[in-house]
Amino acid sequence: MSEPVMDREVRRCLAVLRHVEEVTGNVAMTCRYFGISRPTYYTWLRRYETEGVDGLRERSRRPRTSPTATRAEVIEKIIHLRQHYHFGPDKIRVYLERYHDIKLSKSGVWRILKRLDMGRLPASQRYERHDRRWKRYEKQRPGHHVQIDVKFVEPLPAKPGTPAVKPVGRRGKFYQFTAIDDCTRLWILKIYPRNNQKTAIQFLDYVLSQLPFAVETIQTDIQTW
Repeated sequence: MSEPVMDREVRRCLAVLRHVEEVTGNVAMTCRYFGISRPTYYTWLRRYETEGVDGLRERSRRPRTSPTATRAEVIEKIIHLRQHYHFGPDKIRVYLERYHDIKLSKSGVWRILKRLDMGRLPASQRYERHDRRWKRYEKQRPGHHVQIDVKFVEPLPAKPGTPAVKPVGRRGKFYQFTAIDDCTRLWILKIYPRNNQKTAIQFLDYVLSQLPFAVETIQTDIQTW
């Protein structure tokens, strides 16, 4: 099979096998470098020796339908947080619940990371001191990078003798827009009755008017403005 036809997983497996053979000559060092376990390496090696390149193709043992399967968009958020911020399972769980109203257990997040072979951080990240590990992602200039997230907010129950808050929208929820500047860690919060293009623009205008410095980049989970 020619190289362009190989899928991404096959190329990754071959890169690991070649790294042991041509670079380190040591399985443990290569596994630490690529952030995989040694049993995974030996599984790939055994399949390659018995079946060739076809043995390295991803093999799914999941049933065709699974009512308890995690939604694809949630998986994408977990991958994003793991790859770009190196969050652990518990921190991913807290982030998803706080900013996206997505409730997963710590063990559930861990199982997803393990299934994606992302349970171990690459050696270049895992063995750095904690303060240095996170410093590289901080922006040293105010306004260089502002993150915006949206989450559902349940209305508080009405106190006795006071009128109940009228539900908003079909879900009866409000929406909390949050902006955080990566350098100064300034937070700006505002509640809206709906989550749409109009309220997003309104919140962006509000953020720009409240921050005491110019904003260069605004990032959400799905895009950068």
